[in-house]
Amino acid sequence: MARAFKHSPRGIVGQLEGAERDLLRNLFDDVVLMLEPDGEGDTAPETEDDGGDGAPEETGEAASGPDPLWALTGLSPEDFGGAGGEAEPVPTPSDPAVLRLLPDAFRDDPEASSAFRAMTERGLRQRKIAALRGATMALESAHIELDEPAAQRFAAALNDVRLVLAERLEIRSDADSERVHDVDNWADAESVDDYLALVYNFVSWVQESLMQALLDTLD
Repeated sequence: MARAFKHSPRGIVGQLEGAERDLLRNLFDDVVLMLEPDGEGDTAPETEDDGGDGAPEETGEAASGPDPLWALTGLSPEDFGGAGGEAEPVPTPSDPAVLRLLPDAFRDDPEASSAFRAMTERGLRQRKIAALRGATMALESAHIELDEPAAQRFAAALNDVRLVLAERLEIRSDADSERVHDVDNWADAESVDDYLALVYNFVSWVQESLMQALLDTLD
């Protein structure tokens, strides 16, 4: 049976049985699949043939080095989808669960949200996928031992799973939360929603114990 995460001299430690770790691994993998890009926009744009050795001709400021603003941020325009930081607008995800993970920056301005997605969504997806895969690797043994950064990434992965499950369960209000919370017996599960509610409650418990262990590190 699972043991809550605790802060200890060795770091943040907890224990999960094999079936519990398999469940979390499957959930992490499912969310990774939801976040993985479909391949559009992942390749660098083709440059026009200059008729020479294939290298684009550089003139003016481009030949003198990277833009000073990009240099200050430590990033490059390619990190945001294209040369010069200009990228094609990215539409809002059609799956409501993915939209929970990648919400609109401007709810009342679809055009601005699309432009903002073009600059940020790819990096956000990559960070979430990295946290989910790191959490999966932490589940290799029943005894789980995490340092603080790893525990924070694990908590973020659990939170993304909870967001997806909350959307599938249509949790919109306190009453919805109570309805889901009241499902607490695996033997009584009779529907997919009952099963999802039980999974949601288990993931919530794991995350809450992990967050409490992180808070204990501040004492």
